[in-house]
Amino acid sequence: MTVGIVGLGLIGGSLAKAYKRDPSVRVLGANRTASTVEFALLDGSIDGELTADNLRECDLVLICLYPQAVMDYLSAHAEDFSKTGIVMDCAGVKREVCSFAFPLAAEHGFTFVGGHPMAGTQFSGYKYARANLYDRAPMVIVPPVFDDPDFLARIKALLKPAGFGRVSVTTAEDHDEMIAFTSQMAHVVSNAYIKSPTAARHKGFSAGSYRDLTRVAWLNADMWSELILDNRDNMLGEMDALIASLSAYRDAIAADDRPALRSLLQEGKERKEEIDG
Repeated sequence: MTVGIVGLGLIGGSLAKAYKRDPSVRVLGANRTASTVEFALLDGSIDGELTADNLRECDLVLICLYPQAVMDYLSAHAEDFSKTGIVMDCAGVKREVCSFAFPLAAEHGFTFVGGHPMAGTQFSGYKYARANLYDRAPMVIVPPVFDDPDFLARIKALLKPAGFGRVSVTTAEDHDEMIAFTSQMAHVVSNAYIKSPTAARHKGFSAGSYRDLTRVAWLNADMWSELILDNRDNMLGEMDALIASLSAYRDAIAADDRPALRSLLQEGKERKEEIDG
């Protein structure tokens, strides 16, 4: 199997390293900066550079770029992809990308699948890439068709060497609605929370709660601003719900209303138990 990876940052670099654990997989990589490709060649994460000339050799192409860059790459190489392979993006939003990519793929005769590997760190760049990033991690896919079990089995087989624990199939709309809550909101809340003037004096007073809540405040601002604005309708709904909840807590505290505050806290605890078992 030959896998092409476009973008050798944390996500793409980790995918390259993961696939290279399987000696039967040939990995080709492309990156905006030539030095990253050279380094990946030197450390053995890729077998060669991915170019327009060898794209057609790939059974699977994984495009690990920001959403607009994904669409630009698809447009530029629509005639270069294999007609029998799979082209998959790894961007964090799916409606914007899939609504563009599905008709483009149909027009040019290649197969596109939306994808989102659900793993990462607060760091970015190839130097933080690691082979085990996706081990047992969820992978979400948005296929062009949902009624072909053989096609879905083929996608899962192509993804298997990366180590994913579960492959979930969904629509672009459902993906973006869920990701606003599970990922994008977490980054915004963390990023806003750390702006408290008290944060500068936290050392010696903070432990696990602080670390858990602030880990993703250390984010890539260019990437996350693009992802959030591409999903702004879902994000605004989640933010409005959170603001309403926080206002209820604030009102109870301002009124020195212990029963009301206790009730709110108990509701949150029970909701967590209900959701996570």
